Amino acid sequence: MKAHRPKKSLGQHYLRDENIARKIVASLDTKNVNEIIEIGPGQGILTKYLFGNEGCSVLAIEIDYENVVFLRNKFPGKEDKIIHHDFLTYDLSYFKQPVSIIGNFPYNISSQILFRVLENRNKISEVVCMVQKEVAERISAVPGTKTYGILSVLLQAYYRIEFLFKVTPKVFFPQPKVNSAVIRLTRNSISKLDCDESLFFQIVKACFNQRRKTIKNSIRKITENKLLQSDLLLKRPEQLNVEQFVSLTKIVEIKK
Repeated sequence: MKAHRPKKSLGQHYLRDENIARKIVASLDTKNVNEIIEIGPGQGILTKYLFGNEGCSVLAIEIDYENVVFLRNKFPGKEDKIIHHDFLTYDLSYFKQPVSIIGNFPYNISSQILFRVLENRNKISEVVCMVQKEVAERISAVPGTKTYGILSVLLQAYYRIEFLFKVTPKVFFPQPKVNSAVIRLTRNSISKLDCDESLFFQIVKACFNQRRKTIKNSIRKITENKLLQSDLLLKRPEQLNVEQFVSLTKIVEIKK
């Protein structure tokens, strides 16, 4: 069966460079995991290297049914490991042990996928993914920088982030108009933050949605204008690290 052309509506840009494909798969820690999920396998350039590792069980989740048919023909005997589904709605409770995730994430939903990872953080031990370079820089950004934001704080609260390498547009078909990068997220030892985690998420989002304001003004609706006392309230969100956002959340908790 012939491969079909990439669909613009699904943000498909197929990787064509075998060396980069091998490098991405090699970035995944396959020694300490039994289950791997590949998000958006496309036409299988990563999948063949993943299926080649006999020590791991690989599940490829693909939203494009034409690609599912193509992959099931390409990998006979693996048909039940190639699932027609949207990862954003896939039920991860099926997995009894932590899983690793790998994929060339579509640019238009990469943030949604990463928020889904956060929702399932105690199920997902590692993520190796290719995303738009600006997104990779934002995720790995440190406090005090312009790119430091919501995803930086929330992901760094639960994962160790590594910016691995850049990828140029010329290795894709069709070529995207932006550069890409591969990053690795490794689950840290924090099973639960020392605060109300739901409130932590709410505060981080509120602060960065109004990042030019001081934190005191950004969280007025959350605190219902109650009087809080902390030097943290006089700062702007990009000045706070994860631990300081946890401290801020605990201050707000006391007053609620």
